[in-house]
Order: sequence, then structure tokens, then C-alpha cells
Amino acid sequence: RGGSTETGRALKYILHKGFPGGRNSSVPEVLIIISDGKSQGSPAMPAMQVKERHITVFAVGIKFPRWEELRVLASEPPERHLLFAGDADDAANGLYSALGDPVCTATAPGCKVESHPCERRTLETVKEVAGNYVCWKGSKQPNAVQASLCPFIRWKQVLIKHPSRCFRTVCPDPCDSQPCQNGGTCVPEGLDRYHCLCLLGYGGDVHCAAKLSLECSVDLLFLVDSSAGVTLEGFLRFKAFLKRFLQAVVGQDSPMSVGVAQYDDNVKIPIELGQHKDAFSLMKSIDALSFSGGRTLTGRALQYIAQHGFRSTPVFADVQDDLPRVLVLLTDSKSQDSVAEAAKYVKDQNLFLIGIGSSLMRAELTTVTGSPQQTIVYSDPQDLFNRMPELQRKICSVGNPEGCQAQSLDLAFAVDASSGVGLENFLRLRHFVRSSCLHFVINRDVTQIALVTYGSKAHTAFALDTHTSSSAVLQAIDQVPFLGGSASAGRALLHVYSDVMTVQKGARPGVNKVVVLLTNGGGVQDAAAPAQQLRHNGILVFVVVVGDTERDTLLRVAGSPTYLVHISSYGDLQYYQGLIIERICEEARSPVNLCKPNPCMNQGVCILGPGSYRCQCHGWEGPHCESRIVRGDSPRSPALPPRSHVPWSPRGMQHFSRALQHSKR
Repeated sequence: RGGSTETGRALKYILHKGFPGGRNSSVPEVLIIISDGKSQGSPAMPAMQVKERHITVFAVGIKFPRWEELRVLASEPPERHLLFAGDADDAANGLYSALGDPVCTATAPGCKVESHPCERRTLETVKEVAGNYVCWKGSKQPNAVQASLCPFIRWKQVLIKHPSRCFRTVCPDPCDSQPCQNGGTCVPEGLDRYHCLCLLGYGGDVHCAAKLSLECSVDLLFLVDSSAGVTLEGFLRFKAFLKRFLQAVVGQDSPMSVGVAQYDDNVKIPIELGQHKDAFSLMKSIDALSFSGGRTLTGRALQYIAQHGFRSTPVFADVQDDLPRVLVLLTDSKSQDSVAEAAKYVKDQNLFLIGIGSSLMRAELTTVTGSPQQTIVYSDPQDLFNRMPELQRKICSVGNPEGCQAQSLDLAFAVDASSGVGLENFLRLRHFVRSSCLHFVINRDVTQIALVTYGSKAHTAFALDTHTSSSAVLQAIDQVPFLGGSASAGRALLHVYSDVMTVQKGARPGVNKVVVLLTNGGGVQDAAAPAQQLRHNGILVFVVVVGDTERDTLLRVAGSPTYLVHISSYGDLQYYQGLIIERICEEARSPVNLCKPNPCMNQGVCILGPGSYRCQCHGWEGPHCESRIVRGDSPRSPALPPRSHVPWSPRGMQHFSRALQHSKR
């Protein structure tokens, strides 16, 4: 409102009018005076009368108050009732603390009042002699003046500090316990809740906890590009990635041995394999890595590491370290020497290579690793940290007996070899099939592979039971010819159903079955019905289509978007191989129906039992109704003989299949 400060008159008004709306005398009365303590009249008498009425008075000084006056106003003891509002937060805390203790009986749960030394400040205006100056004074003589020295006074404001003791309410911060891990930032939400802002790569947990775990036993060596091409910024990014990844996967009981090397013109191994047994000392050594900035000689570095990087001293002289050896290359600069021969040499030393780099490095990294599945490409610097789970999976895929390679599977490829695809693209499809076969253990017990090519007609290049080794399958794929002509995917799938995925052609009951159809989308209009027939018999149809095609038709062939992969160009086939193999492996691990496809020949009916099946024959006999009943013979029991209670074993069924074919001949 402005005007003068009349604190005494305000107190008299309170004495006269009381507390408007106040309750009975059993309720404590509290008066809070907010003032600079510079009243025009003396407030001492009204203040004493207010306190005699048992009204608790808090005096809150603002700006630079006159503390002597505020002390007169405040109740006893003054250190609990005299507050300073120069800082808004401290004033609120102090007032809440003061009210909470003598007046209110409870504070917020978990909160406490604590005192701390502080200063109370006031700003006073004082006189100061600035010096003596010549001044003119009147003289007793008329028409004359007298010159003399006069003191010169000036006024100035002086900040006066008074030592005191302040009180504040301290409540526990939910972030005091530092609940956010791996560099996450804790953001409080009230007195008892919070949330964590996590760094990239750690967002899967509310506390930014790492969800990675290297449960596999490997010797793991990182080879980090420290050349001028990668720049200091890129090198520091790789160091940060290494630290976050290893912090997530290295624990007290970690079964792996870790080392780090760096290269430019020369190669250094500052962190030898197994040098550090705990994460803390490993992080300190990674921090100590320095940027060198020479030429990018990746080929030379790979060869050096293959020769010197995995030297280890066994615990006992007669015990050799036979753990899988994994080399992870981190680079973002094109090599200035040849990498192909060096990469081949690395693989000849039984090292498992994984390459990590930006999208510009995709081609070179694929050359180094020999497979897009062993290459990790990030789109931008921040995306690198999102690739940690992918790196963990790739590291543990080497030497791991679990997973796709140990699952029994009957796998058939149906490849479009028509004129619509063309010779050049057919060769790319053939190469894709070849590289895909490298991901499977091919023998009678684990994976059997068949290949069908088709134009207007379908041809079996080799059946499921034709080849029993990877080398034989790869050699046979290289010899598959281009057909030309129009395409009929429907005829190809019918051919697979009737002439490939059958017991007579080596298909094994009790083993999952997958058909991968590789097409450019031409000639698929007649394929939906045969594909459904295959699925009805427990055979998964996986459609891989290259180029622009009608999605609805292909979706009917695949049966589900999960089993339809659309690729824009033949050159991109290799980048989808990992996804396709992964989905095939998921099918290989799924439960199997022993009666699909029907193992019984000659219209025999397959009847499921607990963990087994039997064939019910009509006019035929044998475990699979493979022998015609000769007139005069008494039919044998259709049930499986006791010794054949393992027909669903891949090896056992292969022997059955051979015997059946021989009996038919």
C-alpha cells in the first residue's frame, strides 16, 4: 500500500480486534510479522502486550532489517522466533521449522529440524567525515568574509553482520541413496518417489541396471582403431563404449578373460588377456588409453593380433587354454592396407571375428569378418551404445552348444531360377543359400538340407538325405544351374510337399520342418493353397521376396507377417540373413507333432501316443505301412515293435527311411 511503517499501530489493531474468525482459547495463536524493522514509532509496548496474551510472535526480517527492533517484536527465545527472508527458500524452511517445533506437534514423516550457524545482516546509514575543505564563514566586519577549514560530512550505507543460529527443516531426498546405476541421473518426485534418466544402452531397467551378462566362457580381445582417420572424438567414443559394455558384463564370477589392443601404424596391447580380474582396475586401464593418430593399417593390426594377442600362460603346464577366442574390431576409418588376406589368416588361427563400425564401414567390415552376421553397424554415434545387447549375443554365439546349431531340423530351400529373376540375381540367391547353410551343423542327426529350383517346373537339386556334410552341401549348391522360363511358385511348393518333405525322401518324423521360398514375387499367385497344405502338415513356409511386389498375395503364402521378409534389392540379401536364420532357429526349437507330416506310407493313419506314434495300416504292414500284405500271410500288428520305440530319434528315423526305400526297391 505504500506509506510509512507503523508496526506499533498494527499491533494495537491486533490487540483491539483480535484474530478474525479465531477459535477458542485452547487453540494456539501465532502472529507472523514480516517487516524491515524500521517502524516510525516505537513498537515495544504493543509487542509486550501481545506476548502477555500468550500469542506466539514470529518476526521475519526482509532485505536489510533493523534487528534490534525485530528482537523486541519476537517471542522468546529470539533465535527460534527471529527469521530472515533475504533468501526465499531458507525463509520458508526456517518458518516451517519454527512453527513445526514449538507450535505444531508433527512434521512430515522422516523430516527433522536442524540448526546451523548463520549471519543476520542489516543495512544502516551512518555519517562519515570525508575530510576538511576550505569554507567561507561570515565575519564580524561588514562587507567581509572569513575563510577557514570546515569538516565535510557524507552519508553512506554500511552492511552490519550479526552472528546467529538458524534452523531449517531437512527432509530425506529419495535420490540420497543414489539408486540410479551406470551414470543414470536421479530425478526426485516429491518426498518418497523418483525416476532415473538412463544413459543410452541402459534404458531397459528402472534403475539403469545393466541387463547384459556374458555367461559364456571366452577369451575376448578388443582391437580399437586409434588412427587419425577415426579422430580423437571417435577414439574417445570407442573408449566410452568399451567401459559401458565391460561394466555391464564383467563381474566377480565372470567366466571370460578380457584384453584391449589399439592400433594405427603400430599395434599395442596395453591390456593383456586376463591381466585384470575385477572391473574397477580394468576401467582404470581403459581410462589410461591414449589417442595416437597415425595411419589406418587394419590389415597389419589383424595379423599382429592373430600372432601375439591371444598368448596366454595356462595354470598348469600340461593344461591348454581351449576357450573360444573372440576378436572384436572397433573402427570407423577405411583401412590403408589390404584386409582380405589378413582376415583370412585370422580365421585360419581359429579366431572368431566381430566387426563394429558406422554404416560407411559396412562393406569393409563384412570383408573382414566374412559374414554380415558378424558385423555390427550403427547409424549415428549415439546408436553405437544401443548395440551392446547385440554384441553380447554375437560374442556368446561362438562355441555355444545351445541354440540353432544343436537343434534337429529338416530345411528345404525353394529358389526362383526363372527368367524374371535373371542369371545374375539367381547367382546372388544361390550364394545366399550357400552362406545360410554355414549356420547349420549338417549331418543325419542334426540338420538336413534340400534344395529345389524352379521355373515353370520344379527340380530337386538334392534331397534331404542326399548329403551328410557341410562340404558336400556347399559343393552341390555351387553346381546348381540356372533354369530360365516363367515362374510358378505354386508348383515348387507342391513339389516340396510331395517329393521332398516325405519319409521316403529322408524327412524325419519328430523333427521340425521349414521351407524357405526365395522369390522376386513373380508366379506366386498359385502358391497360397500349396503353402497352406504344407502348414497343415506341420511344415513352416518362410517367404523371402526381393523387389517391389504385391504384399497381400505374399502374405497369404507366408500365412503370417512373421514369416514374410521383404527386401528392396538383391544386394541387401546378406543384411537380412541373420533375421531369417534366427526365425528358422525359433521354429527348430518349437514343440513338434510326431504325426506331421504323416510318417505312415500308403494311406496309413498316424496315431499319437505318449511321446510316440504308431501307424494304422490298411492292406499294408510294417512300422510305416511300407510292405504290402501278400495273400495268405496273416497281417502283423500295426503297432510299433518294442525295439522301434525311437523312430522319432533323427538317427533312428534315418535308418528306418533307408530300410523303407530299400524294401520298395
